[in-house]
Order: sequence, then C-alpha cells, then structure tokens
Amino acid sequence: MQIRRRTAMTGLLCALTVALVGTSRAPLAAAQAGGPGDDGKLRIIVFGAHPDDCELKAGGTAALWAAQGHHVKFVSTTNGDIGHAAIAGGPLARRRIAEVKEAAKVLGIETEVLDIHDGELMPTLENRKTFVRLIREWKADIVMGHRPNDYHPDHRYTGILMQDAAFMVTVAFFCPDVPQLAKNPVFLYLSDNFQKPNPFEPAVVVGIDSVYDKKADAIWTLQSQIESLWATGNFEKVVPVPADPVAHERRRQQVRERIAARDRRVADKYRDRLIESYGPEKGARIVHAEAFELCEYGRQPTAEELKALFPTASER
Repeated sequence: MQIRRRTAMTGLLCALTVALVGTSRAPLAAAQAGGPGDDGKLRIIVFGAHPDDCELKAGGTAALWAAQGHHVKFVSTTNGDIGHAAIAGGPLARRRIAEVKEAAKVLGIETEVLDIHDGELMPTLENRKTFVRLIREWKADIVMGHRPNDYHPDHRYTGILMQDAAFMVTVAFFCPDVPQLAKNPVFLYLSDNFQKPNPFEPAVVVGIDSVYDKKADAIWTLQSQIESLWATGNFEKVVPVPADPVAHERRRQQVRERIAARDRRVADKYRDRLIESYGPEKGARIVHAEAFELCEYGRQPTAEELKALFPTASER
C-alpha cells in the first residue's frame, strides 16, 4: 500500500505527454501487456471517502470476490486525519492507514489511501485525473463509490469524481500517461438511506453470510473508529478498547452486532431482490447483505450480465 501525492507536476506531465503522444503511447501500451487484467479474473475498484467506508459498505462482497480469485482494491479518497476525539493530523492518518492495511489482509484484497485531508476532498480537475489514473491502472471491470447525494461532503465529492471519471477513462488524450480503457467499466453506487433528491435503488443485492465473520474481523481492525466516533456518536471523548480479555471480547461483540444490524437491515429491506437472485428458499434465509445501485454512466450491462459480475450466481 502507498500514499499517493498528487501535485501540479502531475498536470505538467500530462500536458507534456500530450505533446509527445505520437511516440509515447505505443511503448506505454506495450509495457501494460502481461500486466494486471490478463488472468481472466474480474478487477474491481471501490472508492470510499474515509478509511472505513469501503469496508463497511462492500467488505463482504469484496471477500466473496477475493475468494473466487478476483482482484479487489479499496481506495480511501481522504486519509481520515480528523475523525477522532483525541488525536489528529499525521499520527491519526498513519494509524488509520495501518488499520485499513490490516483489514485488507483479512479480506484478501489490496488497499490505498490518498494523501488528502479528511473533510477537504474537492471535485477538482487534479482529483478527476487521479480517479481516472487509478481506474486505468487497475484495469477495472467494476468501479464503485458513494452516491453524490450524501450527508458528508467527502462522500458526495467521491461520488461526483467517480461519475466524472466514468467517461474520461476511455478518452485517449485525457491523461495519456496511462493508456485509456478500451472497454468502459460498470459503475455502481454503494448503499445509503438518503431520500432526496432520489432514494437508493439497488440493481444487485449480495448475500454475505458465508463471509460475515471475515467482514466483522476486518472491521474490528479499525480501532481508531471503534474507540471514538463509533463508541460515543461524537468527537468529544475516547472509550478505549479494554485490555481485560473478558471486557475486550464484550466490546468486540458489541461492535460486531452494531455492524451486523446494519447488514441485516439491508437484507430485510431488499428481501425481494435476494429471492430473485438466490431463489425463494435461499433468498429467504439470507441474514446479512450488501446492496449496489447501477450508475447511469459507464457501461450498461443487461440484468443477466450484471448478475454474472457479482458473486450471487455462484452462491445460488
């Protein structure tokens, strides 16, 4: 995992490459040959605003994909450096990076945290280029992120930047330092409960019971959240995870139940979709689920094509 530092030099490099594109694009394309995306497996990239959003909204589905040999990458678009009641800045950013790195090991995926301050993500041209490069470098088949109608500005702008990248990833002369994608990925939104201007409408609902322990274990690594915001609902005090084994396990179970309750609500709310995907018997039994809405931008697969991209078919 690495922290990417994007500066004005990136824009200069892009401009210089445009001038030299006649001689530079072929070697770049050749260098990509034999790289990621050549093993017949899906490549999925998920953008979350903070070091926990991807894990909460797509951790189970990511674990299912990874178990099937597909390649998943989580990207936190900010470093989470103000989301704690007692520490901030570099110490908190380093701690949160280390936490999602451990979570990625549990899930069997890759992760990256961008070097952007928490609460300061903006839908700039520079950040649009960052998203485009990340999607191209990963050779993504599927791209996911927040919807742009969300309570948090970092969530909203992550969604906007993902949408803004949805066409540009195919445009050869936009950031030609990374070869464009010949095939536009499928873009989807992570679930939420916001109603205005339009409610979340899932195209895919994935049962995650078989990997729920793995998701819960991954989320337990996010201790900076567990001891602060998740413990109190605010940023006024810290409730450390107890060292005593009995109290430690009690807190772990409390966190697990809190996250499980969210995923149970998703399963119950979209039960009809689960039954449609898994059949009446199994669909009725699924306890935990994650849901994803198809974005109007990017490739528009048929219902059957979309279903085949997700781990629902093999779980039926």
